[in-house]
Amino acid sequence: MVEIRIHGRGGQGGVTLAKLVAASRFLQGRSVQAFGLYAAERSGAPVQAFCRFDDAPITNRNLIYEPDHVIVLDPTLVGPTIAAGLRPGGWILLNTEDPPDAFGDRFPHNRIATVDATAVARGHGLGTRSVPIVNTALAGAVGRMLGFPLNDMLAAVEHLGFGGANLHAARDAFDAVRTRDAPWDPTPLDTPAPGPGFGGVGRTPGFVEGAGGERPRIETGRWASEQPRRQQFVPPCNHVCPAGNDVQGFLHALADERIDDALEILLRTTPFPSVCGRVCPAPCMASCNRRDLDGAVDVRDLERLAGDRGSARLVPAEARDRHVAVVGSGPAGLAAAYHLALFGYRVTILEADTVLGGLLRTGIPDFRLPPDVLDREIDRILALGVEVRFGGAVDRRRLFAVAQEYDAVLVATGLQQARSLHLGVGDDDGVEQGIAFLDRIKRGHGPHLDGEAVVVVGGGNTAMDAARSALRLGAASVRVVYRRTRAEMPAIAEEIDEALDEGVEIDFLTQPLAVRRSAQADGDGGQPELVCRRMALGAPDASGRRSPVAVPDSEFTVGCHRLILALGQSPDLAVFPEGTEVREGAELLGILETPVYAVGDLATHDGTVAGAIGSGRRAALHVHQTFTGRVEVDGDRTRVRSDVDEWHDEVIRTDALRAHLFERQAPAHAPTLGLRDRRTTFDEVHGGLADAADARRCLSCGVCNECDLCVTYCPEGVLKRVGHDLVFDYAHCKGCGICVTECPRNVVFMNHL
Repeated sequence: MVEIRIHGRGGQGGVTLAKLVAASRFLQGRSVQAFGLYAAERSGAPVQAFCRFDDAPITNRNLIYEPDHVIVLDPTLVGPTIAAGLRPGGWILLNTEDPPDAFGDRFPHNRIATVDATAVARGHGLGTRSVPIVNTALAGAVGRMLGFPLNDMLAAVEHLGFGGANLHAARDAFDAVRTRDAPWDPTPLDTPAPGPGFGGVGRTPGFVEGAGGERPRIETGRWASEQPRRQQFVPPCNHVCPAGNDVQGFLHALADERIDDALEILLRTTPFPSVCGRVCPAPCMASCNRRDLDGAVDVRDLERLAGDRGSARLVPAEARDRHVAVVGSGPAGLAAAYHLALFGYRVTILEADTVLGGLLRTGIPDFRLPPDVLDREIDRILALGVEVRFGGAVDRRRLFAVAQEYDAVLVATGLQQARSLHLGVGDDDGVEQGIAFLDRIKRGHGPHLDGEAVVVVGGGNTAMDAARSALRLGAASVRVVYRRTRAEMPAIAEEIDEALDEGVEIDFLTQPLAVRRSAQADGDGGQPELVCRRMALGAPDASGRRSPVAVPDSEFTVGCHRLILALGQSPDLAVFPEGTEVREGAELLGILETPVYAVGDLATHDGTVAGAIGSGRRAALHVHQTFTGRVEVDGDRTRVRSDVDEWHDEVIRTDALRAHLFERQAPAHAPTLGLRDRRTTFDEVHGGLADAADARRCLSCGVCNECDLCVTYCPEGVLKRVGHDLVFDYAHCKGCGICVTECPRNVVFMNHL
């Protein structure tokens, strides 16, 4: 993207010049923007205009604070502020009769171009002698400066309805431009970039005469009955994230193409951005306010992009003399170990298996979570100095020994007891737990299912993973039976869709009753078959889902060679003393004097990776508070701004936004593996987004994203952006409220005096 800022005075045609430059690129098939910043609109008042062009669609609507090039229509405006934010090496085009070398000392970091556009305009009778219209002449000069063909600029002049003398002026200025390349100057720029129109000293701090028009001379602020203020709400994505991520914050960084910053924001709360960017059910997307406008922002894939492509350096706090044991290396245990290590504690993970990761390693197929992705993120945790001891499950007796050895113990053993059904004959022949089935595949011992008919019982992610894996192992058919409807299925919606696309059949409102073998004519047992019955939905149960009730006389059989049970798991509390009340955040009493806590699914039964990560972080914070007595901020879920007057804990919803001010933009879509390949390989199905463009669709609900609409539409020019802050000149603000009506995100509000 190329961005140009134009400095001029009212009546000189600066905004039209921006449109001429934009039109020259638009006619070449590029995406363009051109707009002005007027404020006090009168002839001779300083104004600014802006122009952008890019090969890709432009979604940024901000003013231009760091231009690639600057154009100055009036030589009386030449001063340090015109170069504010200008990139080193960028062009400065000056309307002056002086040669470029006359400005070399003032702008040593930039290339200079000069042309006497005033003389050219007067020579062709454009405007009057006192106020010549120099825009078409300067359009020709811009073309010469930036290397655009003259015909492109002439075509733009004609495209906007100008002809005759304007075409001659553009041609003459094109030929008259004088240029000077900037010699390399290694000294740092000392010109601040406070925003358009800043740079002098005004009576109110931060305000100067300049780009937005001169400040009104009458201090009308004393007449106002209301004044604009700043407020901030909680974005719904931040509110619902089980991991506690600052979703709006990392999307804002990605929208600015700051991938490393986006990763740094995520790593404040989660060690697993690449993992969650693949397997999270993404409640943030389900609650995204953009969903009803044109589709939710693809937060999950954007988190994956930040995790896969970003780079961040983690620096733990100074080492502390406490040693913490973490039992179990699933997402909750690893997250707890990660945050404790960042706090400076010595951490040892006790893992009964020979590999780290828990169900991330053994229960999620490679086509959803490639092992190298998990390895990379676990290595990041171990690089913090976390130790690992493999082998030997921690039972009740060993837990007492561990509690004697460490200063605190976090038990994060997850949901280890798989639920089963008593299906009678054949229970042990061809019947397998879904978790065990997936584990065998991950360890390279998956069965060959060529020609088999496979039935999977359940409606969660394990059921979908098992069904899709069975297809890849050669099953002739795979059928899922689930006793409720699709609306009640706990599996991720996208995974259900992908299972159906790949050829998995789903029988809803179907309950398995028994496994038996069909009778053969010779009396021998035949093919296994599953006896089922039809169900209907009754009243809601304790989970809030409608309970299935049997339909009388509806039994039927389904032929199958293999039955996979994916009915969920329960916690195994045998590791704790009998009668122990297990809940998150509560210290388990009766185990010596060492604080012992249950973490993750063992305590919450949440059942999601993101939920386990959040629980692990909260446990680490709790242990840190126990040791130090200090309460740490739980993550960084909002961007703290210095200029917010009111903070609101409530979540901002669509009805509080001004949706009509947002442009509709089609959501991005990541590529997926073809169906034929998906049936025959465990290669990853989703390829991920090519870039972070979808982050720019984030509405930044209730949080200022510096769109500058309030600044642009302030009729008196009394509202400025200084760095990342908005500054109101209340001495001259009449309280008209236009800044409020033009704020799409409900960030600006009127305060009654």
